[in-house]
Amino acid sequence: MNKKILIPLVVLILALCGGMCWLFMDLQEQKQVNKDMQELAELDKKEMENEYERFALQYSEMKTQINNDSIVAQLTQEQMKTQQLLEELKKVKASDAREIARLKKELATVRAVLRDYVMQIDSLNRLNENLKAENTRVNAELEQRNTQIAGLSSEKASLSEKVAIAAQLDATNISLQLLNKRGKEAKKLKDCTQMKTSFVITKNVTASNGNRTIYVRIQNPGGNTLSGGGSFAYENRNLECSGKKTIEYTGEETPVTVFWNVSQMLEAGDYRVSIFADGNMIGSRTFSFK
Repeated sequence: MNKKILIPLVVLILALCGGMCWLFMDLQEQKQVNKDMQELAELDKKEMENEYERFALQYSEMKTQINNDSIVAQLTQEQMKTQQLLEELKKVKASDAREIARLKKELATVRAVLRDYVMQIDSLNRLNENLKAENTRVNAELEQRNTQIAGLSSEKASLSEKVAIAAQLDATNISLQLLNKRGKEAKKLKDCTQMKTSFVITKNVTASNGNRTIYVRIQNPGGNTLSGGGSFAYENRNLECSGKKTIEYTGEETPVTVFWNVSQMLEAGDYRVSIFADGNMIGSRTFSFK
């Protein structure tokens, strides 16, 4: 063969072989690039799925942190929307660039909405904590005031009781005399026709002025009341009295005398005289007669 034809032919063949080798290597490189891009798309898709799942879980957690029914309903709706988008993403191929781009845009929207709810719920929780703290403070102040009021009421009741006690009348210098039919002092019980009880109502500036009924109760040695003066109220019951007298009390010392006419046989022994006024026993004393 002519060298002038052979040499160019060899060069051409070598060039063709080189071109084929380059095309083969380029094709292999392109396949690797496509494979790498596919793997990257799969990873990107998987990362999007993880984010959707995380956002759906966050919605569930947020619903347990708030008692507002309206917001809970909104969170439930957003959670269902997120789960629906997740299901759509799982069905899409990683190579579907258009659908992946749409779902990635939806993911950005879900992220923004979730961030707004997080801020809103955080604000509500802080407000709730502030209200709880304020409620605790108000309750503490109220309890303190109730304690003060109870203390004042107790103090007032104690003071009222002291005033009432201070205002009670007091009978002193109590005496019991036996009188005979001539009005003179009898030496013996058998000669007694009348008993004379004398005492003094002491001065008391805290007691109210006005008419007072004084009751005298004489009990014989057997504990029986020498009756004849009717009855009076004392400690939720009625007691017999031997005599009574109405006086005008002015706050100054007031002497009082009450007589009891003998209507039964008198026996020797101790006779107890008790003086009552305003529902209180204001004095008593025991006398012995033979």
